[in-house]
Amino acid sequence: MGKSFKKMTSLLAATTFGVLAMAGSAQAQETKIVLGMSGWTGFAPLSLADKAGIFKKNGLDVEIKFIPQKDRHLALASKAIQCAATTVETHVAWNANGVPIVQIFQMDKSYGADGLAVRGDIKSFADLKGKTIGVDAPGTAPYFGLAWMLSKNGMSLKDVKLTTLAPQAAAQAFVAGQNDAAMTYEPYLSTVRDNPASGKIMATTLDYPMVMDTVGCDPVWLKANPKAAKALTDSYFAALDMIKADPTKSNELMGSAVKQTGEQFAKSAAYLRWQDKAANQKFFAGEITTFMKDAEKILLEAGVIRKAPENLAVTFDDSFIK
Repeated sequence: MGKSFKKMTSLLAATTFGVLAMAGSAQAQETKIVLGMSGWTGFAPLSLADKAGIFKKNGLDVEIKFIPQKDRHLALASKAIQCAATTVETHVAWNANGVPIVQIFQMDKSYGADGLAVRGDIKSFADLKGKTIGVDAPGTAPYFGLAWMLSKNGMSLKDVKLTTLAPQAAAQAFVAGQNDAAMTYEPYLSTVRDNPASGKIMATTLDYPMVMDTVGCDPVWLKANPKAAKALTDSYFAALDMIKADPTKSNELMGSAVKQTGEQFAKSAAYLRWQDKAANQKFFAGEITTFMKDAEKILLEAGVIRKAPENLAVTFDDSFIK
C-alpha cells in the first residue's frame, strides 16, 4: 500500500508539474511578438534587446523579422506580425491606406543618417531636373525623404526620373557609376562616404530633419496585450541603458545583426540619436502631431496616399512611455 501510494503521489506530482509546465508555456506563447523591421541603424536597439536577452528578461518572446519597408504593412494586415518599426510618416500612410497601426514609442531621429548622394557636377536641387535617381519604392522612407527635399526646394518627384532600388542597392549602384543620384540611409550611405570619387552627399537629414522612427502595433493586438506592449517599450529603454553602460559590447551585438564590426556600426550610429524616455515624452506631447500634419501634405503630393487619415490622434498611444 505504501509503495502504491508513493507511486500515485509521484504520478500526481508529475502530472501537476506537467500541467503547470504546459500552463507556463501557454503563458509564454501569449507574450510572443513578431516584429517587422529592417537593418536600418536606428532600429538596432531592438536587435540588442533580442541578442542581450533583455526581451526574455522582461517576459517576452520576440521574433524579429527583416521585412522590406514596402511590404511591412502587408505582413501587418495579414497578422503575420503584430508590431513594426518604421518612419512616422509611414505609419500615417498605412493608417490612411486602410492598415491601422498605433505608434507606442519613438526609437530614433536621423541626424545625417539619411541622405541624397549626387555626382560631382550636380551643385543644387535645380540641377537634378530630368536626372535619374535610385530610390526605394513609394511608401518607403527614402521615397518620402526625396519627395520632402524636392518639395522644400520648389520641385516634385515629377521633375526627376526615378529608378526603383532598395537602399543598399541604390548606394551600391551609385558607387558603381550607375544613375545620377541615390537616396539612401545608414549603414549604406557610408558606402558613398567611403567612395568620394563616385560623388558627394548633397543633402542629409541634418539639412532636412524629417526622418524619425517609431514602433507601432496592431490596435486589436494592442488592446488585448497592453502588458506585452509595455514590456516591449521598457525593453527598448533598457537596451539604451546597456548602450550607455557598455558601448563596445553593444555595438558588437548590434553590428552583428547587419554584418558589421562594432567599429563600423558605431560610425553609422553617429549619424542618428536614439530617443530615451524623456525624449519620447517630449515627442509624443506635441511634436509627433505637428510632424504628421506636415508629412500628410507631402504624402498627398507624392501620391502615396489619396486622403489624409480622419483622426491623427488614433495613430499613437503615449501611455506606454510613461
